[in-house]
Formats: sequence, structure tokens, C-alpha cells
Amino acid sequence: MPTPRLAELPDAVLRLIENSSGPVVDVGTVNAGRNSAIAARVRTTDRTLFVKGLPLDHPWIWTQKREADIGPHVRGIAPELHWHVEDSGWSLLGFEYLEGGHADFTPGSPDLPAVMATMARLAEVPAPDVELKSMPHRLRAYVDDPADLSWFSGSSLLHTEWNPHNVLMTDRGALFVDWGWASLGAAWIDPALWLLWLIAHGHAPGQAESEAAAHPAWELAPPAGLDALARVQRRLWDSIADESPDDWAKPMQRAAQAWAEHRTAKP
Repeated sequence: MPTPRLAELPDAVLRLIENSSGPVVDVGTVNAGRNSAIAARVRTTDRTLFVKGLPLDHPWIWTQKREADIGPHVRGIAPELHWHVEDSGWSLLGFEYLEGGHADFTPGSPDLPAVMATMARLAEVPAPDVELKSMPHRLRAYVDDPADLSWFSGSSLLHTEWNPHNVLMTDRGALFVDWGWASLGAAWIDPALWLLWLIAHGHAPGQAESEAAAHPAWELAPPAGLDALARVQRRLWDSIADESPDDWAKPMQRAAQAWAEHRTAKP
């Protein structure tokens, strides 16, 4: 379920921001994303921030801490995290604000090589010593045979949430945001999950796999593991689409179905 976005920042939130970054002179709401009660461009007297936040009693409050923990480990491939505060009923993250649009995942997009270049840099980041869920744990409810979960094991840091709103195209290249669902698993899982979003944005499954194959870990992906992940993603997106009150998940449901059928048809 999406989290309702607040149109104005509560006084308690403004006080927390000013305590961390000085007097606020201007606030603009950021509309992208579905999981934050607060997402705002905040200009103070000496800097501009992107601030995201959730009430401390929100069921997804753990994603705020996850992002705070990950931040120091992904410098250079994500916007800089300046601070994390939890007080007055709120959890807030203050990031550097970067000008730039969201990535274009359509076929032939000039953004695709830049996204892959940053994804390859992510694959070189050592697994951080922070609490992260594993991909076998996250996907355990969507397998017929529990033995399939062994394909997803690994120690690579994965982003996993490849909605184009989570990729900013900046003068520093593609930068990744929204690390709340970062996990540990086999390195080839990130490009495999990314290709689903490519299919949802117009790629044929074979085209999407060709784009994903530029990732340095793709050649390590066992065909049986890709087959298992395709089956899992079809079940997962069927579940999300069935539970969603609107149609936002339908393109991803169709993409997961197309990829699963493509994997089944492979000789």
C-alpha cells in the first residue's frame, strides 16, 4: 500500500530539519515515490536538501534505518546522506539535493549504459556490516520447491528496487536512491530484477536480457537460477497486483509473466 504524502511539513519536522541544517527558507514537495510520508526539497540558508521521512509508528519505519546504515557504504553511487534523526514522532533522512531527472528505461534510451555503469560499481562494493535481509529469506514465500532458494544466496550488496524513480540521471552519472530494501544475495540478481522494469517499459524479454548481460556478474548467473527467479517474480508480482487497490503494479505483473514465459521457452 502506498504511504500518503503530506502536502506541508509539520512544525515538528521543520524544527528537526532546522536543528540539523539551519533555518529553512523554502520547501517544495517531491511527488515521486510511493513509500514516504514526507519527501521534500528543503532549502536552508546554506544548502539544499532532499528530506524524506516516516512517522515512528509507521510499519515500514525500518526502511529509514536501513537507508541510514547503507548510506556510508554507497558514497559515489548514491546521493550523500548528511544526517538521520529520530525525534518528536518522526524519522527523517537528510540527503544532498541533486538536479536531474529519473532514468528512462525505454528501448534505445541513452540512460541505459549509465545505469549499468553504476550498477557495475555497486557490484564492487563490499558487503557492509549492517543488518540486511537475504534474498532467500525475502523470496521464501514464492517458491514451490524450497531448494530453489539456494540459487539466490550470496554476499553481494543488492539494491533490488529498480523502479526508474529510484535512479537519478545527474551530471555525475546515474545515482541510486531509496535503499530501504537493500539486501544480500547473488550478484546477478540486481541485473535480473532490473530487466523486469525494462520489459515493463517496452523491451522484449530477449532485449532486456541482452541489456542485463552487460553486468559483470551476469555470466555467473546459472540458467536454472534465472529460471527459478523468473518463476518467483511472476508469483510475487501476481500477489502484489492482486493486493493493490489501483493498477500501478499491472505493468510489472505483465512483465514478470512475459519473462517467465520467455525463460520457459528457452531450449
